[in-house]
Amino acid sequence: MRGLVTKSTGSWYQVLGDDGVSYDCRIKGKFRTKGIKTTNPIAVGDWVDFDLEESEQTGIITTLEPRKNYIIRRSVNLSKQTQILGANLDQAVLLVTLASPPTSLGFIDRFLVTAEAYGIPAVLVFNKLDLFSDEGKEILKEYKAIYENIGYACYEVSALEGTHVDTLEHILKDKVTLLSGHSGAGKSTLINRIVPGTQLRTGQISDWSDKGKHTTTFAEMIELPFGGKLIDTPGIRELGIVDIEKGELSHFFPEMRLYLNKCKFNNCRHINEPGCVVLEAVEQGTIEESRYDSYLSMYNNEDNRN
Repeated sequence: MRGLVTKSTGSWYQVLGDDGVSYDCRIKGKFRTKGIKTTNPIAVGDWVDFDLEESEQTGIITTLEPRKNYIIRRSVNLSKQTQILGANLDQAVLLVTLASPPTSLGFIDRFLVTAEAYGIPAVLVFNKLDLFSDEGKEILKEYKAIYENIGYACYEVSALEGTHVDTLEHILKDKVTLLSGHSGAGKSTLINRIVPGTQLRTGQISDWSDKGKHTTTFAEMIELPFGGKLIDTPGIRELGIVDIEKGELSHFFPEMRLYLNKCKFNNCRHINEPGCVVLEAVEQGTIEESRYDSYLSMYNNEDNRN
């Protein structure tokens, strides 16, 4: 039988068969995807073939169909461990919070670069509008300007109060969307708003660390009532870049791509070379300084934990 993987719990996968029935499936023996070493060879969003076991309630996954795309992350603490967050995506949405917990510009940039590298359109949604002071609203305006100026769509919502949540529906409609963000950013609250009756568990922010507690333990695909599918992922506290060559890194910054092959040297790293048009653009303010700082951080493989 053929089916769509809708939930991953580590050793078991929930697969929605072509017959409309969900089956609990596992992998028999060693199952590795070609050229990708990850903690999860099968991911939510994958299409697979499976054989039913004698009970006809459970199945064995035998084949993974070729993926249209996927998005992957590396754990900063366990640098050799990588994890596929979702497969066969139309877009990726990052839920951003300026406080409780704060999402750094560096974290946003790592997410966007990862999405660019895997050919997945990305959208930023700023949550917890209800908590913003006047100063917070000014910072929000600055953040949005940085990313809208380089072509990323930005939205602002309060999942808790339902403010502007309806504007997200046309973005999500009829698409397979990966929803990501820090633990405590409000993913579960947002999904409970968009899909009434879901009743996902929501968590409090830890006072001592200002970081959220994980309430989503495993990735899960949720059917949207207005059409489309949302892949809810466990909260990410750090995001490591995977499989991006240093020489190609600037290709995944849209504002740097504009200057491709215009530097004096063909192998320009955009760090301290004479005749570098990217450095000139940073000095002139055409390229945002925070974005360039993120480029240097990624180039030098520096950890980003915020």
